[in-house]
Amino acid sequence: MVFADRHDAGQKLAAKLTAYRGKNTVVLGIPRGGVVVAAEVAKELNAPLDLIIPRKIGAPFHKELAVGAVAPDGTVILDEKSLEMLGLKKGDLQVEISQQVKEIERRARSYRANREPLDFRGKAVIVVDDGIATGLTAKAALRSIRKADPDSLVLAVPVASMEAAAQLKKDVDELVCLLVPEVFSAVGQFYEDFSQTTDEEVTAALD
Repeated sequence: MVFADRHDAGQKLAAKLTAYRGKNTVVLGIPRGGVVVAAEVAKELNAPLDLIIPRKIGAPFHKELAVGAVAPDGTVILDEKSLEMLGLKKGDLQVEISQQVKEIERRARSYRANREPLDFRGKAVIVVDDGIATGLTAKAALRSIRKADPDSLVLAVPVASMEAAAQLKKDVDELVCLLVPEVFSAVGQFYEDFSQTTDEEVTAALD
């Protein structure tokens, strides 16, 4: 299965989530691309749309090398194997973690404008991304949301690696994934159009 674009992926994903239509459901997109997918799901389920912004934590000497992820409330997930291999401890990452939390706050203000974030307590929360490779950022987002006491927590994605799907299944009440391929190199290989989503597209989807 190949998705035409994120809108197509969202529509196909929504078809598997119809049990949540008419329920006390909130849909959260992970920016940027996940918000476009999530907008299609929210539209089909007639549910409010918001976002959850996790960020990767880069190694101090190589910011592009992800060794963990952090969520808006400061929830941190670390790749212990990578830390051990690089000789790093959590304390070595505090500056980077603080910087990423500030960036999360900046992006949230920009995307939401004057809107308040949605309350998750007692609701069915569906977290949507456009695809998952390692699952670090998604795991940070899910652990963060779980603290807000939702009634149920669902992760819905068009495609995920086998490793990520197996790991993330432990953090949710339901995993809805249309495609878990045996051979996975990048999320983009499963889309005909995987062009980068802009900040303006995220804001428009939330509107």
